[in-house]
Amino acid sequence: MASSLTKDSPSAPAAPEKTFFGHPRGLAPLFMTEMWERFSYYGMRALLTIYLLSGGPDASKGLQAGGLGMDLATTTAIYAIYLSMVYLLTMPGGWLGDRVWGPRKTVTIAAVVIMLGHLTLALPGSGSFFAGLALVATGSGLLKANISTMVGHLYDGPNDPRRDGGFTVFYMGINIGAFFAPLVIGTVGEAYNWHLGFALAAVGMVIGLVSFLLGTKHLSPASSRVPTPLTRQERTTWLRKGLVWLLVAVVFYGVVGLTGHFTLNWAMIPLTVAGLLIPAAVLARIKSDKSLSGGEQSRVSAYVWLFVAAAAFWMIYDQAGSTVQAFGTTKAAPELFGFGFPSSWYQSLNPVFIMALAPVFAWIWLWLNRHGKEPGTVVKFAAGLFFIGVSFFFFLIPLAMSASGTLVSPMWLVGIYLIQTVGELCLSPVGLSVTTKMAPRKYASQMMGVWFLAVTAGDSVTGLLSIGGVDLSRTGVVALEAVLAVLAGGAIHMYRRRVRELMGDVH
Repeated sequence: MASSLTKDSPSAPAAPEKTFFGHPRGLAPLFMTEMWERFSYYGMRALLTIYLLSGGPDASKGLQAGGLGMDLATTTAIYAIYLSMVYLLTMPGGWLGDRVWGPRKTVTIAAVVIMLGHLTLALPGSGSFFAGLALVATGSGLLKANISTMVGHLYDGPNDPRRDGGFTVFYMGINIGAFFAPLVIGTVGEAYNWHLGFALAAVGMVIGLVSFLLGTKHLSPASSRVPTPLTRQERTTWLRKGLVWLLVAVVFYGVVGLTGHFTLNWAMIPLTVAGLLIPAAVLARIKSDKSLSGGEQSRVSAYVWLFVAAAAFWMIYDQAGSTVQAFGTTKAAPELFGFGFPSSWYQSLNPVFIMALAPVFAWIWLWLNRHGKEPGTVVKFAAGLFFIGVSFFFFLIPLAMSASGTLVSPMWLVGIYLIQTVGELCLSPVGLSVTTKMAPRKYASQMMGVWFLAVTAGDSVTGLLSIGGVDLSRTGVVALEAVLAVLAGGAIHMYRRRVRELMGDVH
């Protein structure tokens, strides 16, 4: 009787809705999935450069054997191409989520692909290494494009007051995973066994996948829907095109391989060229769209300036995991204050600096805004380029100190990563924000993918330089990159009024 009375009584209080730090419960599985995916991704990335160098001419004497024994130029090229492909694949990843599978199914497939990629990396041999790298890049591109979309689905439109806070919590998951990954995966891989480290990355992705599957019941129903599904005719057309291009690639590389002409450059050069041509083609297509209004055309013109600036920034910034990481492994002392540590730990510096400084920067921008002195988007971009240039000017000091064979203090690398993080906080969050503001209505859902293409373009330049034989760790090259970054920042600042005019009412 009591139960029926309670059920029927209109005055019975409703059970309080369970939340995750005051946010919808669906944020918890997305937080956990992203945290563990980033744990696996950054753990593998922390090992990537030193694993490629191990056993080669540019490896330090203390580095364990068993790696692929490549020189620094090839290592830098592979690292840069890998990063460029991760960000390039966010666009087809978003397309698959929008047109074929829906975000939830796409993320599930992505997690499985990433897990298989890390397991493949755990197998010995260069063939399995490159296959695993391709799988991880593909899965990361699929996941990155869709999981943030599902966070947005949890809230009641863009004006939900909890929305920004939800993305902040989600962003913390990224940095927590990125911080602990080198400490765990890096230590095991570098100090004990490379392939065991890669296997641990797979375990991290398994935990993320299980967390996601267990929590899908708390996600928004919108995450399961395909927003604009392909028609049957479109599916047939896309399938036919895909099979044609696959056949062309198989025949071409089959001929190259069977005739004995295949080298690594046959794969690397087309990827780097594609990483430059595709971003340029996408921007050109949007800019030449006659259906855009005059104001939208003007904002796209302004965005090209910001895109080029961002590409220059990421070209230097992403060398933190290749050129700077290699220097830390081979030219920096392996201990600090009597405490020894693996060189892969350097990759934990950026996420810990992000977590420490992001709230400070948010407060600074608000404080300046209240006093009417907050710099505009263009000035922040110029500052980002200035700081990334300064980080490489700072890099010149330990480079000079190590020229005689002296091992430098790890604190020099701490300084480099700190300065680069300051530059990142000036440019990256601002770029994400301004991309959503300046996007033409027709391309609103695609512009975030366009922003990620700036990373692709920047890393592709690094890859091409390395393939071309440019030693990016030479003092003269580091100095030239530093000068060009500062000059680019100065040029953006000099023409800030013109760019602001093109931006219209966006600031």
